[in-house]
Amino acid sequence: MKAIVVAGGKGPAEALHIETIPTPEPRPGEILIAVQAAGVNRPDLLQRMGAYPPPRGAPDTLGLEVAGEVVRGAGRWRAGDKVCALLGGGGYAEYAVCDARHALPIPEGLDLLQAAALPETVFTVYANVFEHGALKAGETFLVHGATSGIGVAAIQMAKAAGARVIATGRGAAKAAVAKALGADVAVDATAEDFAEICKREGGVDVILDMVGADYFRKNLDALKTGGRLVFIGHQSGAEATLPIFRLMQKRAVVTGSTLRPRDADEKARLAAEVERVVWPWVAKGLVRPMIDATFPLADAAKAHAHLEGGAHVGKVMLTV
Repeated sequence: MKAIVVAGGKGPAEALHIETIPTPEPRPGEILIAVQAAGVNRPDLLQRMGAYPPPRGAPDTLGLEVAGEVVRGAGRWRAGDKVCALLGGGGYAEYAVCDARHALPIPEGLDLLQAAALPETVFTVYANVFEHGALKAGETFLVHGATSGIGVAAIQMAKAAGARVIATGRGAAKAAVAKALGADVAVDATAEDFAEICKREGGVDVILDMVGADYFRKNLDALKTGGRLVFIGHQSGAEATLPIFRLMQKRAVVTGSTLRPRDADEKARLAAEVERVVWPWVAKGLVRPMIDATFPLADAAKAHAHLEGGAHVGKVMLTV
């Protein structure tokens, strides 16, 4: 099959190129998918640069989410079924394998390209915002990076759950997009102090942060007493000074997680929760993927460069 590999094992976007490699063989309990679309995510960029190696047993090739047709079934799936799936890797290819429990039906009203934009993003938001962050209806939620794939999904999912949403983006245009997606308050982080705005709005209960060190103190300042700060990235730095007494005063919880290294049973549990809770939101039109740009598989290098440029609004996708 054709697949994208990284020349030399790691490197810049230009190191990505297409090669012919063996088609993967599904193990017991796995399905083989003929891939029609795959999402491009920041963990892919990190893996390409050698900073995020795949977990044990996962393919060395990139790609954490796909949609396509089942070629060889297992579990609930039969050949010919259309699915989208969360992968440990290997999505930038003509075929991919995954644990049958990590595949989901195509949500009502979506095509395969749109469906491929959901798994990595929606699983991440659900696990971090609704499980680790314990966001509830009536609470206030702050998300940074509002126009990233994660940010777009987080705004919509929090609103669907009945929360009030404050979203930050870099630039007035991105703040306007966040507002159009449903954010109650949109902040241009290049011109406004998000912590001061959050305090004027009464504070926030849950923060989803992918920025990291630069925002840590302001995040803590923005939290209500008993608030939860959840990290899923550290683009501005991985280490921050913790003001312990301020944390004590706020009775705040600071947590975070990664998705890819979780074991198969945990991902299966999470997939079932996403299908139970989020898929009905998708069917009702409350959650919709926003696709910024689509590239053919052979142009994966261009897709990575586009994502790294930071001007995207929503997801960057590959088609096979």
